[in-house]
Amino acid sequence: MATNTESVDLVGDEAATNLARAALFAALVGAFAYVTFPNPVSPVDVTLQVLGVFLAGIFLGPVWGGASLVLYLAAGALGAPVFEGGSAGFGQLVGQTAGYLWSYPVAAAVVGAVVHRGATLRDLDSVGLPTLVGAMVLGTVVIYGFGVAGLMLVLSLGPIEAIAAGAAAFLPAEALKIAAAVGVVRSDAIAAA
Repeated sequence: MATNTESVDLVGDEAATNLARAALFAALVGAFAYVTFPNPVSPVDVTLQVLGVFLAGIFLGPVWGGASLVLYLAAGALGAPVFEGGSAGFGQLVGQTAGYLWSYPVAAAVVGAVVHRGATLRDLDSVGLPTLVGAMVLGTVVIYGFGVAGLMLVLSLGPIEAIAAGAAAFLPAEALKIAAAVGVVRSDAIAAA
């Protein structure tokens, strides 16, 4: 009696690779949450999380970049200490940083869509500096939009006060994160050459 032992792929290699990469970027954003600096004019600290959001969108594209940040939010909500300063739990997703956190999957998807001009990944060497920077500026607008709205809802701030404390206070730090992301992307392109 012969036994058929053909293998069955439940998940394709490409999906498994993309999921592993998404998990890696989710962990990177979680690690960046530990790097915090107090912001004297805002109730929210400066972290490196946004740098991770930018990199997820750039390297993974809109679909898997966004998915990586959904994994990040789910891990934090379930108790992994991946939010600002190592905090965790669902309460963080409804607290003063909620708007910023909820914006991350959307911002990564937006950055990825602009950089890759759609859902299909393209070679990052072909992406010009204006496109790269423009994508991250647009991602920053998304993050600030959600963040300011969150501060208005959670802390009952007025629009001007929320913009001053939730967006304007972070502009110098965001410029540095954009420069760092450009450096990472361009150094990766140089190393690959």
